[in-house]
Amino acid sequence: MRFHTRKWVKPEDLNPNETLFGGRLLAWIDEEAALYAIIQLENQRVVTKHMSEINFMSSAKQGDIIELGLDVVKFGKTSLTLRCEARNKMTRETILTIDSITMVNLDEFGKPKTHGKMEIEFVKDRLKNNES
Repeated sequence: MRFHTRKWVKPEDLNPNETLFGGRLLAWIDEEAALYAIIQLENQRVVTKHMSEINFMSSAKQGDIIELGLDVVKFGKTSLTLRCEARNKMTRETILTIDSITMVNLDEFGKPKTHGKMEIEFVKDRLKNNES
């Protein structure tokens, strides 16, 4: 799994138990999945269609640094399915896992659009191909 983003748990991210509010973590994950899909599918019109069971395994507290990791599960015709793990950067303890997040590629009318992608592409490789 590739861990792309780090988030610092601040006072405004806490619930009444003084641990990371689950909704805040899910918002971070949804944004990370969208950014990843936008880059992979080369289209800014990408939406979250589905998230499988969300498994909270531990909590985080103020001052913790959280890493968000994503892996591609599969490329569909109009979608990209990812799995996610959030973990504590310092302890490596898993905070949350999601086995399946489905992101859908859309056209300018908001309808699912075929993307033609079949494997992970890195921007640095696209840049090399454009220079040739």
